[in-house]
Amino acid sequence: VQLQASGGGLVQAGGSLRLACAASGRTLSSYRMGWFRQAPGKEREFVGTINWSGSSTYYADSVKGRFTISRDNAKNTLYLQMNSLKPEDTAVYYCAARLGYSSTAYSAGHEYDYWGQGTQVTVSS
Repeated sequence: VQLQASGGGLVQAGGSLRLACAASGRTLSSYRMGWFRQAPGKEREFVGTINWSGSSTYYADSVKGRFTISRDNAKNTLYLQMNSLKPEDTAVYYCAARLGYSSTAYSAGHEYDYWGQGTQVTVSS
């Protein structure tokens, strides 16, 4: 499966952005999906994950209550709604896919099989 992330940009603190991750090559409904981010000079960080059907999500504590992951399998697209953005949310955001229907909320990058190219999110103070 090929993944293409989009929707990044520059936003003021307190603002919102919605990222999208479009999949091609295979139907997205066969995959658990995740969002990760990497800030300059920092390690890649888990943001959240959603199971194949969209019925279960799991978030990093740093974004819980502010970010929401959703998916539209009919459109083969994953979303990340980001509200109440903070300067520390500035990073390149990546979507990732893991084949299968496990209920485990995988949060490590190496547990995902496919990655998108990333989209830059910059939050100004």
